[in-house]
Amino acid sequence: MLKLTRAYLVSTVLSTFLLAGHVEAKTFDIDIVHSSMAFFIDHLGFSRVIGVAKEFGGSFEFDAAKPEASSLDVKIKVTSISTNNAQRDSDIQGADWFNATEFPDITFVGKEFKRANENTGSILGDLTIAGVTHPATLDVVFNKEGENPWDKSHVVGFSAQTTVKRSDFGMKSALGMIGDEVRLYIEIEGRGR
Repeated sequence: MLKLTRAYLVSTVLSTFLLAGHVEAKTFDIDIVHSSMAFFIDHLGFSRVIGVAKEFGGSFEFDAAKPEASSLDVKIKVTSISTNNAQRDSDIQGADWFNATEFPDITFVGKEFKRANENTGSILGDLTIAGVTHPATLDVVFNKEGENPWDKSHVVGFSAQTTVKRSDFGMKSALGMIGDEVRLYIEIEGRGR
């Protein structure tokens, strides 16, 4: 009986130790106050127009020890896209561009997460714009994970970028004058639940 009790105790201690060492992925909500999404598109070869998305959100799961098991789901409100010009912003909401009335959201759902080294990797996912879905790959830098000293919340931060062709999503208006390639830059802070 004593041997059985000792074996049980050893088994319990080992199980507790192993479980304590196993860290599961945490769920994070995108902190819109400390996150940004911007894009650059060529204008007649003279300059690049800069635009930003002001309303977006989503969540992701992340474990630094196992990033390949991550998940990501992001939604951007098309009507929140601003290029700092009211007329142009109105135009890009129309049917020749984002068609915001019929397709009010842009979405990105991560499908495959790859680590390149300690703090870089990529996310392959489905990008949906104006009702059209194509694969897109984000090049990602893992910036930091830790405690926010202001409010003691658990935070993780990333920088990402990619290039997409607007024509792939049916936006072919003024091609040849306005660039086809759109460069996207993303800064994300996620706040742990």
